Amino acid sequence: MEFILEILTSAFWIILAITILVFVHEMGHFLTAKLFGMRVERFSVGFPPNLLSRKFGDTEYVVGATPLGGYVKISGMIDESFDTEHLKSEPKSWEFRSKPVWQRIVVITAGVVFNVILAAVIFAGLKFSYGETYIPAENLQGVYVEEGTVVHNMGLRTGDHIVAVNGQALERLGDLTDLNALLADTLRITVERDGERLTFTGPEDIMTQINRAGGSIGIGTENYFPALVGGGADGFPAPAAGLRAGNRILSIEGDSIRFWLELIEKVEAAQGAPLTVRWFRPDSLVSGAATEATSAARLVRTTEDGRIYEAQITPEYSSEDDRYLLGVQGPTQAMIEREFGVERRTFDPGEALVAGVEDTWTNAKGIVVSLERIFVGRESLRENLGGPVRVAQVTQQAAEAGAQYFWHIVAVLSITLAIMNILPIPALDGGQLLFLIYEGITRREPSARVRMAAQQIGMILIIGFMAFLIFNDILRL
Repeated sequence: MEFILEILTSAFWIILAITILVFVHEMGHFLTAKLFGMRVERFSVGFPPNLLSRKFGDTEYVVGATPLGGYVKISGMIDESFDTEHLKSEPKSWEFRSKPVWQRIVVITAGVVFNVILAAVIFAGLKFSYGETYIPAENLQGVYVEEGTVVHNMGLRTGDHIVAVNGQALERLGDLTDLNALLADTLRITVERDGERLTFTGPEDIMTQINRAGGSIGIGTENYFPALVGGGADGFPAPAAGLRAGNRILSIEGDSIRFWLELIEKVEAAQGAPLTVRWFRPDSLVSGAATEATSAARLVRTTEDGRIYEAQITPEYSSEDDRYLLGVQGPTQAMIEREFGVERRTFDPGEALVAGVEDTWTNAKGIVVSLERIFVGRESLRENLGGPVRVAQVTQQAAEAGAQYFWHIVAVLSITLAIMNILPIPALDGGQLLFLIYEGITRREPSARVRMAAQQIGMILIIGFMAFLIFNDILRL
């Protein structure tokens, strides 16, 4: 039952996202066609069989049961319906084919333009509603680097202080994983280590390697989290030994611990063997019997601002997590903000609009560069392109994370839809645009036979490519 519910939830969010994108895309074609006096015979969101169908004026408005796209059928246009009946008579004033080339180009490209506008509006809305919250890079003195990650293979190590990316000083934590940084010709990360500056170069197929690693370069916000205890789980050994929220883990088995992920790695490596854990408790928590360490812990020494305790703790296996645990939770958001001094920025409507356009440009550039790198063989096609299954997974994860993340994914998908549609492939808007550009230059319309053949070939290519993407998604599950 839980599996079925998960599938239905995934389906709901992806259908909602696709419906929004398709509606806006087709609305672009619809409104511009109406603007130039073209007759729109059908406006459909989704493909047959039809769930709802109503006709107002010359246009039939349809909601299809197959939510994988949509279409606007304009009189006098050869499209994916392969309808050529209109060619048997002279062009009518309301037909697509009777209009000037420039007007037809506007109609064909309007869907793409509307998707780009939608993305910019969403990004602007997110900036205005949520602003920006970020950690200033100058407050981050070191980072945890897990073995086998992309950055570890580049040469970074735990404790490195990252100071620059691609020659630019690192201002915010998020700048490290910014699309512009990752898609530079060669990613370069400069760090300070033992008083020396070192620069490490990323692999040529960095996006492929990131995707193979589950979408992570190996450094996220959590890699900076200090070994602060955010809370304890009742019944586990660490709270029983005296570890409390606000304590800072100093060492395990004599090895210094600076980062929360470093603590997790050390506990997992022990595989249930007893560990000598040393921690610091600030004076603010040393008050009253309830906050003192238990008899299992030994007071090592008292410092100016707190006490240092030590105890032997045996990790307990959790079948739910399938690993050994001490029974303590990571630092809370409030602790992180106190530790690093998180900055917040708000946007007025004008600033939000500018930021929304900038985010749209950045994401569009990232998608185009990614496609170019795939095309020249620098990145793997299988690892870097996702189909409906992958899109559904990402959309559901974003929806579960909250409205901010869901709308961000919708904006990115809107840009992706725009770019894919403008590619010069028959049966897509870009293919139609190519014929119109040819007509505008040569003053001669391509024959109906050529356009029909191109549409059919384009549909075969698209269906085949979609089948490949779905099969590839399944293999990657």
